[in-house]
Amino acid sequence: MTQIELRGVQKFFGAVQVIKDLNLKIEDNEFIVLLGQSGCGKTTTLRAIAGLETIDEGDVLIDGKAVQHLKASDRDIAMVFQSFSLYPHMNVYENIAFPLRATRMQRAEIDKEVREIAKVLRITGLLDKKPSALSGGDMQRVAIGRALVRRPKAMLMDEPIGALDAKLREEMRAEIKRLHLKQGSTTIYVTHDQIEAMSLADRIVIMHEGVLQQVGSPEEVYAHPENLFVAQFVGSPVMNVANATVSQSAGKATVTVDGASEGFSFPAELLGKLNGSAGKPLSLGVRPEGITVAHEKAEGFLPAEAHIIEPLGSYDIVDLKFGSQLLRARTRSGFVAKAGDRVFARIEPGQAHFFDTQSGQSLGVRL
Repeated sequence: MTQIELRGVQKFFGAVQVIKDLNLKIEDNEFIVLLGQSGCGKTTTLRAIAGLETIDEGDVLIDGKAVQHLKASDRDIAMVFQSFSLYPHMNVYENIAFPLRATRMQRAEIDKEVREIAKVLRITGLLDKKPSALSGGDMQRVAIGRALVRRPKAMLMDEPIGALDAKLREEMRAEIKRLHLKQGSTTIYVTHDQIEAMSLADRIVIMHEGVLQQVGSPEEVYAHPENLFVAQFVGSPVMNVANATVSQSAGKATVTVDGASEGFSFPAELLGKLNGSAGKPLSLGVRPEGITVAHEKAEGFLPAEAHIIEPLGSYDIVDLKFGSQLLRARTRSGFVAKAGDRVFARIEPGQAHFFDTQSGQSLGVRL
């Protein structure tokens, strides 16, 4: 079993603090993705776990043992980087075997281990080839094989498929997930791509400016974002966020976005759940699939003008204008014919999120 824990980790580069009081526990065999924008501290966190960066405060524990004072070579952790870093003069077999030769393992054992890893990675037919003869995806498989062949306690990956084209990235995402399920090793994966995070992770760790924002399953961080940063960082297209006020009208709650002349009708229970925030400026969040669009006027639907239509194959993203406010909605392909068309839309109450505009924190309201 391999558990990794960070307790109160702080890291400075000069006067700049890049990791701020980070606490995180990673369970055995878990696939954790560190997700955030460039400069948020995710790669520094990964390097601190690996022993490639020293920390200024806190503890890094592996299987309950503090390792922050140990060298990288003494932590029994493998790391895969974005650059493949293969030895160009060695063939694939020798590249994978290199870490084992360094431990003076017997030749027969080396051969067994290399061929077993090659079979798992489906590169058995490439063992005699040099890196220069391989595709980008195959080179990354070799780099992963070289890391895995030592059977380390944990595998750390720093944007390993970021340099590949879109099709190869998709293939390698599936390959990395399959490999994790087969090998069952504790894995920590760094990326800025939320699609990678959603498709690979058991849990996603979202960071911003060195601060941990939220930890949860892909479903949790998508459906229940804890703050505005998470709400707008996770999901494609991003969540609509608009300043809004909530009022009471005819026994129901009315949510009016800034610049709109009419408000959306919500169940009256919203007023009670807002705990006194009704009437105050709030931020309303709703994902495009949470807005229903119709061609005919119906109860609860407000008139809107189609502004921009983005055809995305199986569905369209349509910008709807309510007064001066734009909200993006997801519709079936071709449902709105052209920009300028008049349609009607409503926000599904169960898809709405409410945030404190000043702090950005979710108010935890679910209908």
